[in-house]
Amino acid sequence: MGITSPFKDQSLSLTKRLLPWTLYALLPIVLLRLYFYPLPFPPSPETDLPNSAPITIISHSSLSASAPSSPEKEKIYENPCDYFDGKWIRDKRGPLYNGTTCGTIKEGQNCVTHGRPDSGYLYWRWKPSQCKLPRFEPQTFLQLISNKHVAFVGDSMARNQLESLLCMLATASTPNLVYRNGEDNKFRKWYFPSHNVSVSLYWSPFLVQGVEKSNSGPNHNKLYLDHVDERWARDMDQMDLIVLSIGHWFLHPAVYYEGGSVLGCHYCPGLNHTEIGFYDVLRKALRTTLNSIIDRRGSKGYGTDIIVTTFSPAHFEGDWDKAGACPKTKPYRKGEKQLEGMDADMRKIEIEEVEDAKTKANNLGGIIRLEALDVTKLALLRPDGHPGPYMYPFPFANGHQERVQNDCVHWCLPGPIDTWNEIFLEFMKKWAEHPRIEE
Repeated sequence: MGITSPFKDQSLSLTKRLLPWTLYALLPIVLLRLYFYPLPFPPSPETDLPNSAPITIISHSSLSASAPSSPEKEKIYENPCDYFDGKWIRDKRGPLYNGTTCGTIKEGQNCVTHGRPDSGYLYWRWKPSQCKLPRFEPQTFLQLISNKHVAFVGDSMARNQLESLLCMLATASTPNLVYRNGEDNKFRKWYFPSHNVSVSLYWSPFLVQGVEKSNSGPNHNKLYLDHVDERWARDMDQMDLIVLSIGHWFLHPAVYYEGGSVLGCHYCPGLNHTEIGFYDVLRKALRTTLNSIIDRRGSKGYGTDIIVTTFSPAHFEGDWDKAGACPKTKPYRKGEKQLEGMDADMRKIEIEEVEDAKTKANNLGGIIRLEALDVTKLALLRPDGHPGPYMYPFPFANGHQERVQNDCVHWCLPGPIDTWNEIFLEFMKKWAEHPRIEE
């Protein structure tokens, strides 16, 4: 029978006592190691809309699907910036311009001079999640469009974006209004002599041929979905860059025509037409428009750039003619407001049609370049940026009014829509880095 050493018993006892303390000491070290050097996990599959992948601005050299890609080109396009995934953060600098220094602001969007009392909505900027969005550089923008004609075509949201751009460009060079026509100056052209640049506005709320409802006529619109609106299309050969923006007018009652006969209608009680809604109609109108540009410009070998600004959501929280229809004074935080319903559907259609048009344009060797300026998510998070009751001057000068008109669709100038043009400029910079052969 062996003799057990007392030193061995003491050693085992000491080990038992020290082991828990050793584990407690090692645990923080392990946690710190995992924090600074996390273990890799396989990526999860994407389930978002068609453009959930980071947006890549492509040049003529990458448009052909059959063209071999060199290591150099692959390096150029790695880690593209997704400008549309991010959040609004505070910015002490504020806007480039104000309601008194810019003379091209539409009265209904001049919120400061109309007496809007809060100014916090002016001090936010968009911060993409994985890249930087530089502040707008008016001189750079003008240099990139030197000797060119930029045309904004669409509804009042196209005009809103155009007037934002003019205000920012005017901080570097004064534009001259050289043409205006139509009710409410719906057709206008400005000229920047410093860079030989023309910037135009074409009112076309459907992009295709249409007859707008009026007090003296039917209380619905008429759309001819297989014919582009020649009020702007006839000038297409003089356009180098076309910015398209539509959406809100498709919500109105309308009768739709295609191939010379009635296709259906949207909200047309009393008329013997089939109700078909407006989603497919928006798709058809945008497809007709993009195909017309590609066919007309591409067949002549003219280089053209096309930007489609996606649907900008409204923020009505009650009746449009009641006080407090869009009362927010701060942006939504990321994750606080989800893109869903009609806003998501309108955006999805526009993104899909741009992608389909890119496929068609690829066959032309890169002379037609297209991108979707996907602002729907950015706009959704800015319920504070609308004129609201300040679409008219000092609406509460005589005290609180129970009934007051509100604009919760368009954007104050200056305001969130200035960011649309900051991203627009980044698109143009990318295009300039990879010019067409003829450029």
